[in-house]
Amino acid sequence: MGGASPEEVKACEQFALNIGLAFQVADDILDVTQSTEELGKTAGKDLDADKTTYPKLLGLDGARAEAERLVALSKESLAPFGDRAEPLLALADFIIDRKN
Repeated sequence: MGGASPEEVKACEQFALNIGLAFQVADDILDVTQSTEELGKTAGKDLDADKTTYPKLLGLDGARAEAERLVALSKESLAPFGDRAEPLLALADFIIDRKN
């Protein structure tokens, strides 16, 4: 990655892993809390398909806590980058604040 040190590459990998999981958790939460109109896609299809989701495993509050935990870990991994990480930090917040 463009002159990054091994530690910086590892930090980016950790960010990507945790933010990807946070996105999935948030998507699972939205599937059970938002309407089809709000989502812009069929709501509740994971439940209808009896898929294993984070809300199903952890409950809605547990899934929300897990999403927040993953976002916090994502942000922590970017600490070595200081202000240069601002766009990624904003992306992390957006992922759990989004409504669709």
